[in-house]
Amino acid sequence: MISLGESPLTARDRGLTAALLQRLEGEVPPPFSVRRFLPLPTLSYGPGDLHTGAPGERDFGAHVDQTNYSVVVGEQVVVKWLTPPLPLPHPTPDVFAHLVEAGFNDTAPPYAALTGLLNGRDHLLALITGYLPEARDGWEWCVDDTASGTTTFATHLGHLTADLHLALSTLALSTLDKADLGRGVDRSSAGAEGSPAAVRAEAALAEALRLTDGEDGEWLATRVEDMRQELAALREPAVVPAKSPLIRIHGDLHVGQILKWRNGYAIIDFDGNPTITGEDPHQPAARDIAQLTTSLEHVAQVAIKRRGTPPGQAATWARRARAELLAAYKARLEERQRPDLLDERLIRPFEVEQECRELIYAARHLPRWRYAPMGVLRTWYPEENYA
Repeated sequence: MISLGESPLTARDRGLTAALLQRLEGEVPPPFSVRRFLPLPTLSYGPGDLHTGAPGERDFGAHVDQTNYSVVVGEQVVVKWLTPPLPLPHPTPDVFAHLVEAGFNDTAPPYAALTGLLNGRDHLLALITGYLPEARDGWEWCVDDTASGTTTFATHLGHLTADLHLALSTLALSTLDKADLGRGVDRSSAGAEGSPAAVRAEAALAEALRLTDGEDGEWLATRVEDMRQELAALREPAVVPAKSPLIRIHGDLHVGQILKWRNGYAIIDFDGNPTITGEDPHQPAARDIAQLTTSLEHVAQVAIKRRGTPPGQAATWARRARAELLAAYKARLEERQRPDLLDERLIRPFEVEQECRELIYAARHLPRWRYAPMGVLRTWYPEENYA
């Protein structure tokens, strides 16, 4: 069973994921354990399932880009096998438990987390959630909206993100977080030159400049001072992120994490950013907002490249969608009497940092993606301003 989290499902393994769900209804044997959040649905059998003794299962297919490996069981439940299993503590089980307690329902229903002892340490092996029928992620449905010029989704996403942040804002420090504080880990230092956020952002800019070669790298070098100036806000004593409320954020919030399904929209994947290690899960809400707004800009670049959307039309769409999303987000916070959660002064420097991180990701993992952040940066810093 543990090997399912180390390699894709094979014919030899078929039926094991469904069998796991049946075992989760009772006690599980050592070295496994289960943390339950919501009751599992009753899984039905189809005619083709009789020979396996378990409900049918399938994967999402090779066309779905995913870090881990997910199996759909009985068209009702998704088991995401961590590839490879990750040592505990892991953010998702705590977030799942809290979202259930807080009554946040705009996600795939969290059912359980399977853990196991590997090499003397507990690891997260799998996450079990509900299956959302007819779901498409934002790299599909949002690109469609760009091509058609539609922005009606933006208000829904603004409300959805605000509701998530309102729920996460009541998630107390975990045992690990408290231990960090006990060891003197400072989460609130507001020293102007030593602001952790400023150091991190400037390091990202330097690395993006180092890793981006060719014509793109030459162009980036001509804009680096302007980008550095926008990041400088993170060093200003009145603006440093520690002055903003720190909440448990999503940590990897882009349109690909937002599913449009039969009954609306849902935010998924609370594993944090897989490309950043040692990230503090407690950040200003503006960090999530900046990643979400830049992902709208990336969607516009995808529409230009893959759908032939005129660049001017795509840029106008991105500006309008961004404005509508932010307006809806702020309105929801105001309605819930928590406008303090968003410090808008942090959005722009976090957006610039995010584009640097996109360039780093492209250089290290997905070279063909570089066109998207470079397209965004060329929109932000147009040639006419440097003539």
